[in-house]
Amino acid sequence: MRFRDILLQIDSYPATTPHETIEAAIGFAKALDAGIAILALQVDIPLSRNFITEALVGLAGLEQEWEAASLAGCREALRRFELAATAAGVFAGAEIGRINLFKVDDTLVRRVRTRDLCLTSLAERFEEQVEWVRRAIFESGRPVLVMGGHPILSAGRIGDVAVAWDGTRSAARALADALPILERARAVRIVTFINEKEAARPGLAAEAARHLATHGVQAAIDEIDASGQRIGRAIDAYLEQRPADILVMGASGHAPVLDFVMGGATDHVLRNPPTALLLSH
Repeated sequence: MRFRDILLQIDSYPATTPHETIEAAIGFAKALDAGIAILALQVDIPLSRNFITEALVGLAGLEQEWEAASLAGCREALRRFELAATAAGVFAGAEIGRINLFKVDDTLVRRVRTRDLCLTSLAERFEEQVEWVRRAIFESGRPVLVMGGHPILSAGRIGDVAVAWDGTRSAARALADALPILERARAVRIVTFINEKEAARPGLAAEAARHLATHGVQAAIDEIDASGQRIGRAIDAYLEQRPADILVMGASGHAPVLDFVMGGATDHVLRNPPTALLLSH
């Protein structure tokens, strides 16, 4: 099993995704022997205005200025991506998608559904950006790797990967989706936060480790007592003590709104990515 078809989604507002992030995504695709295409999101910014605000501020002019800057950023990013990805032998296409900044639709989701993996930066983490990524995670049916401004390679290869395991359906999906990465990782460890939920008991990760071994992946097991802690804080504390280049975890909840209301692990790590995240639902 391997990833062959990766999509990199980048932003153009409030700033274009840094070229260093784009280069890191290209390097990641090369490390996986995969092709990578880019989708740059050009934004329309419909500002509410009336005669008074137009006279005082000139919102129409600001809209045009910001939207023109967004389009210019997309075009420059695609140009640089094509050059770098072609040089690396992984170029698989480039596209600009037009979106309404204040209305989350299926522009990204539709494109992710026909890819093996989606990479996204989420470096700015403003509310609308989080919603776009959350929707891709919950509605695309494909794994999403949130780079979050963190490096995803170590010395040119996939480094240490931690897999959060609680035995649930979403965790199983994430484990399966992450196999092409785990098979090439420098080191893999499975972490269970015991006592965080009733099913999270000592020894729970043994079967997951057995399964990975059948794919040639030798994984260590960490068991962390999370009694009395919010799961998000337990994850943060664990990664502070045992850093990982990528954290693999299932995205919990049945809809983005549900997970947000519950204050779950998915919402916590999306808003405060402790490292690069591979999320599946």
